[in-house]
Order: sequence, then structure tokens, then C-alpha cells
Amino acid sequence: MKNKTYNKKKILVVFLCASVVLLALIGRLVYLMVFDAEYYQEKAESLHERERSIKAARGEIVDRNGTVLATNKTVCTISVIHNQIEDPELVIQTLMKELELDEETVRKRVEKVSSMEKVKTNVDKETGDRIRNYNLAGVKVDEDFKRYYPYNEIASKVLGFTGGDNQGIIGLEVKYEEYLKGINGTILTMTDARGIELEGVAEDRIEPVAGNTLKVSLDYNIQSYCEQAALKVMEEKQADSVSILLMNPQNGEILAMVNVPEFNLNEPYILNTGADMDTLTDEQVQDQLNQMWRNGCINDTYEPGSVFKIITASACLEEGVVKLSDTFSCPGYRVVEDRKIRCHKVGGHGSETFVQGIQNSCNPVFIDIGLRLGSDRFYDYFKQFGLMSLTNVDLPGEAGTIMHKKEDIGTVELATMSFGQSFQVTPIQMATTVSSLINGGRRVTPHLGVGVLDKDGNEIETFKYKEKDGIVSEETSKTMRALLESVVSEGSGKNAYIEGYTIGGKTATSQTLPRSANKYISSFLGFAPAENPQVLGMVLIHNPQGVYYGGTIAAPVLKSIYDNVLPYLGIEKTGTIPENTEETGEKQEDSAD
Repeated sequence: MKNKTYNKKKILVVFLCASVVLLALIGRLVYLMVFDAEYYQEKAESLHERERSIKAARGEIVDRNGTVLATNKTVCTISVIHNQIEDPELVIQTLMKELELDEETVRKRVEKVSSMEKVKTNVDKETGDRIRNYNLAGVKVDEDFKRYYPYNEIASKVLGFTGGDNQGIIGLEVKYEEYLKGINGTILTMTDARGIELEGVAEDRIEPVAGNTLKVSLDYNIQSYCEQAALKVMEEKQADSVSILLMNPQNGEILAMVNVPEFNLNEPYILNTGADMDTLTDEQVQDQLNQMWRNGCINDTYEPGSVFKIITASACLEEGVVKLSDTFSCPGYRVVEDRKIRCHKVGGHGSETFVQGIQNSCNPVFIDIGLRLGSDRFYDYFKQFGLMSLTNVDLPGEAGTIMHKKEDIGTVELATMSFGQSFQVTPIQMATTVSSLINGGRRVTPHLGVGVLDKDGNEIETFKYKEKDGIVSEETSKTMRALLESVVSEGSGKNAYIEGYTIGGKTATSQTLPRSANKYISSFLGFAPAENPQVLGMVLIHNPQGVYYGGTIAAPVLKSIYDNVLPYLGIEKTGTIPENTEETGEKQEDSAD
């Protein structure tokens, strides 16, 4: 009886355990079929679906006149699907021949067991069509887009370029990525359990949406002429590089931004120096590429030299510490504390008025008025004019001003700052600040982006940029325009004079650090018409050989540009602006430090 009772208990325990397990299995099955059904349905579908991406056409970049500066070129992506290949050797030999790849590379990709393996991207359309016509099982040819720049090097450091994924890397391409990139599409095909596409089942396609067109303020013709002028002077003076910037000081639109040597946008990873990249380490190659891609107008700072005297003069006139009739004496130097600071004219200018001091670009005159202003007010005007802030130009990587701390500005520092030494700014900062001092006192935002166009060329968005009034009074601005016009017509900027045009400007010759290297930057900033500036330009020549004075070599460059650009913009030789004309020319003047 004991054994019988014991056996019954064992059977009951086993039955209960089996029942619990069975209930748990039923519960799990119900959960999977009811509550988790959607998840597993998607997993099952994914085993029978193969998705291929269709790249969207990237939006074009066009200049102010509609000239296409960046567009797309149709290319193909060649892929293989391992499970669908019927004759691997035929596929390998065909792709080797058409794609000009070695056997090892092709074989490795063809024999790799994967849902889809890319063999080569950015294949020209003609080659892709030939491969498609072979009708090789398991070989897929998908049309794609590659960024293409019709003018190769034109505005390379402004436009920028894209990577293999068609995303912007530098310049406007990355700044306006959200407008240009578009939305990729997909191709969806059904397969059996072995991954082979089912016949008779239509592909599902989600068509890509092309990106929008970006309209910029650059003028292709002006940009081209400025690049030619820059290359010419760089070769003549055996300079390291040349930068030229043209902008409208009334609204901040940039007409040209040149940084030679430029690079080929269609081959952005090939050094423009001609260096053998095989002899360099990866780190060295990347460093040189980064240097090649730098936009000197916005990424690099420099000591502005005598061009900065425009800012010093404006601040002192606005503050009332100097009048046009004030007289000064220049013996060729000025002693400040224990330092003898020389004028560029060794023998000195003798007795001169403030007007003559500007025309002569006399350092002692600007030291005197800078000391009158004082370090505190000088620093305040530095901030008021916007020099301590970024210009917010619509390009990535803008560098900020390198300036003394206010408490560190002593008498010597103030003296050297007054004529543009011992601190650094970018060329775009100088051009923007001077624009506000000659346009009536409005600080504009320099920019390239004008608006966004749809595929039919209709403007769907117009960009707006900030302006700040009250930088200087209209009276001070008017006085500065007249003073700078006299520099070109009567003073050291005569090499920028063009008969029939009123041009204001200022030249500079600044020594780079370290001083012992004896390297200079020759520059010239000018605007036209002087009475109502519509175009302001800068020329910077880095490390010219031989004669290096800005008035001698930089001013003539801008003169040659204006000789062609001013008539092109419809500016008549009287200096007046014809009705409905928004832009004019610019010119520059010279001085030495």
C-alpha cells in the first residue's frame, strides 16, 4: 500500500510538472502570436526582402546670374549578390575587364557570402551600361550621382566638395547641407529563403527627392578675372599665396573670394603642390590636404598693418580727439617709453596736417592720435566696431581676432596697435569693419548664400542677414570716404587711381612673425565710387619676393581688376551709379609700415 501511494504521488508530481511546462509553452506561444506578432512578422519579411538605396541628386550651386558652379554627374554602383551568381568565373573575368580591377580584389568580393557586396562605386555611366547589357546573373548596376564641378578650380575653397557619401565636407557644400542633400530613395525586391529574387514579383520603388538649388552672390566672371589677376601677381612676385576679396559694403554680398593656389574640386585629394604622395606618411598627406583646403580669407589671421589706420582714424574722429586741421611733426620716428618706433619714410615727413598724415600713411601721426584716444577708449571702439566678434560669414571655420587683454595694453602696445601691429584679424573681418565705416555706420554680415531655388528655378527661400546701425556717425563716415579718396587721388595710393572713377583706399605692408624671417604681406583695400561705395575689395600678397610694398605691388592688382569689373557692373566713369544698378567697383591705395 505504501508503494502504491508513493507511485501515485510520483505520477501526480510528474503530471503537474508537465502541465506547468505545457501551460508555459502555450502562454509563450500566445504571447508570440498575439502580442509580439508584428515584430516577428517584420523579421520574417526582412528575410525575404532586399533593399537597395537610390541616392538623391544633390542640389546645384549657381552664381548670381544662374551660372552652374556645382552640379551632378550620373555614375553607377556595381554590386554582386552571392546567392544569385550562376557563373562566378564569368562574372569575375567580366568585371575585371570592365572595371579595370585586379583579379584578387574582384574574386574576394564576388565570392564573399553576403546579401549584397559592392564591387565598385562612381563607375562612369557608359561602363555601367555595358556591364548591364551582359545580363550576368547576380550582378546589379544601380545608377547613382557624383558631385561634379564644371570649372574645376574656380572658387574651390569657397564651394567646397563632397565625400563618397555625397555629403558636404568643406565650404558652402557643408554649410548648406540641409538644403542641398535631398532625400534618398529605395528599391525593394522579394527573395526566397535562399536569397534568390522571385521572378514575376515587381520591385517596390520609393523615388528619391532631389535637393534644392543654392543661389550664391558670387559672380563667375568676376571670380574668374580675380583668380587670373591673383595667379599673375603670384607668379610675377614668386609669392607663397594671394587672396582677393570683393564684396558689396552696402549689404555684405560677396562677389569674389579668391585664395590661390586653388585646388581641383573634382580631385580634392590630390595635392596641388605636385608632391609625390607615395613618399609621404598618411599624417603628412592629411596635414598638407588640410592646408590646401584652407580658405585664407576667413580661416587665417594676419597683422593688418597700415590698412588698420582706417579704423584708428575713424575712432579718433568719432571721439573728437583729432580734427582735419591738426598738425603733426614727423622726424622719421616716434619715441614711446624706451622704444623708437620708425616711420616707413626714414627721413620723416616733417610738418603735416592730419589729412596729409593719412595720405602719407605716417606712423608717428597715428601713434600720436592713438595715444590721445587712450587704451580704454581704443579698446571700447575695437569692440564697438565689431572687431572682437566673428563676422558670421556663412562659411565654416571662421577665425577670431587675436587681441591683447584690455589690462595688458600699455603705452607701447597702444602705439603699435594704432598703425595695425601687435594683434591679428582675418581679411574678411577687415573688409567687413571698413565697410561699416564707409557705408554710413552700418555693420553688415558678409555672406555668399542668397536664396534657395526649387527644380523649376523658383525662389522658395530668401536668406536674411543681421545689420547693426550706429557703428559711427554719418558725418564720420562721410569724412572717412573723402579722406580715403584723397589717399588714392593725391597720396600714397596713386597706383590704384583710375581716371574717371572716384576711388578710396588704403595700402599696407606688414611683417609677419617671426620678424627675423623677413617675410611680408603686401595688401591693399579699396572701394568705389568713393562718394557712395558699392564695391569694396582687398588684395593680400603673402611673402612676395623683391619689392614688397603694398602700394607698389598690391594696389596695381586691384586697379587692373577694377578696370574690367567696374564697366562690367555698369558703373559709369563719372563715378555715378546708373538706375537699377546695385553693385559697383572698388579700388585701393598704398602705404608702408
